[in-house]
Amino acid sequence: MAQLIYVVVQLFLLCLLGRIVLSWFPPSGPGPLESIRQVLFRITEPVLGPIRRLLPPVRMGGMGLDLSPMIVFLVLQILISALR
Repeated sequence: MAQLIYVVVQLFLLCLLGRIVLSWFPPSGPGPLESIRQVLFRITEPVLGPIRRLLPPVRMGGMGLDLSPMIVFLVLQILISALR
């Protein structure tokens, strides 16, 4: 059972990393990259959304830094360490 949880968490971390990387590039309209972005959003948003509501983005000048992916990444890394 721990091995299954480990694999699922690893796959989720990959999806989260993909979402983070794709967030650096503005959408260029419909296409395969936008489809991937939407799939990653649907997979990760149920976890990130509640954290974002508890901890809104930190204002940095004219933009906001969303800390929710970093928090989830850290918590999941701790979970992976506990499963080993």
